[in-house]
Amino acid sequence: MKVVLVTGGTGLVGKAIENVIEDEKPKNEKWIFVGSKDADLCDKESTRKLFDEHKPTHVIHLAAMVGGLFHNMSHNLDFLRNNIHINDNVLHTAHEYNVAKVVSCLSTCIFPDKTSYPIDETMVHNGPPHPSNYGYSYAKRLIDIANKGYYDQHNRMYTSVIPCNVFGPHDNFHPSASHVIPGLMRRLYDLCKNGNTEDKVFTVLGSGKPLRQFIYSRDLAKLIIWVLREYNSGLPIILSVDEAQEKSIAQVAETLAQTFNFKGKVVYDTSAADGQYKKTASNAKLRRYLPDFHFTPFDQAIKETVDWYIKNYDQARN
Repeated sequence: MKVVLVTGGTGLVGKAIENVIEDEKPKNEKWIFVGSKDADLCDKESTRKLFDEHKPTHVIHLAAMVGGLFHNMSHNLDFLRNNIHINDNVLHTAHEYNVAKVVSCLSTCIFPDKTSYPIDETMVHNGPPHPSNYGYSYAKRLIDIANKGYYDQHNRMYTSVIPCNVFGPHDNFHPSASHVIPGLMRRLYDLCKNGNTEDKVFTVLGSGKPLRQFIYSRDLAKLIIWVLREYNSGLPIILSVDEAQEKSIAQVAETLAQTFNFKGKVVYDTSAADGQYKKTASNAKLRRYLPDFHFTPFDQAIKETVDWYIKNYDQARN
């Protein structure tokens, strides 16, 4: 029996994996989803107790200290230290408990700021990350280094996935912690809840010009499950939509406004920072393994997420 422990299992990606597994009902696999209430992964003893309780054979490591652009910019040291503690505790405890495979989740924001595009898996360490989130980025890069060390020294199959920007149900919509789609969604909801009228103004921070690839959490969940079961390399793999599916922040804002049937005006505050202009990632490696994988169309994924948020607003992370 394969026992799969999912850290960060109550968050956006963890919930999506749980929903896919519930639909699959796989035999010979027991899945355990844990969150911050179950263990403090910054603490080694707390991490050990978690592994002792569940005795996993496999781990999907999603837990991290995360936040949006502006929170990252003002708390880089916190992001560095907390994520280093979390990642070292999870990987080393997995090794101590003889876990056969660990799949850790990285992010495209870890790539060098000054680079050529599209970025691929070989370029992770080719230069400094964007200065806005260097703490988070370096902590995540170290997972890749640790995975190599665990393989070289102990022959462990510890690997990592690099998703592009993820969104979907169960996201974090809190203003200080949200990424771009949930952040915009929360503000639109708040604008509309007391009357969706033509005099309302939806202000988007920045120019709206930066480009991003967005992956629906349910699509990402299916791909991470595939990595756990089928991908047997310690080298990272980018899990991203195709390059042609890249969207500007303005396209995202307009799609959200249409989905909410927003009657007011969308404006862009160009005095606010844009962050990285683009970080286009190549999914050529993924396509070599899964040439026919179908990604949910962006408009459909946005609609499903907005519908979920409106229905679950009171229980969502606001």
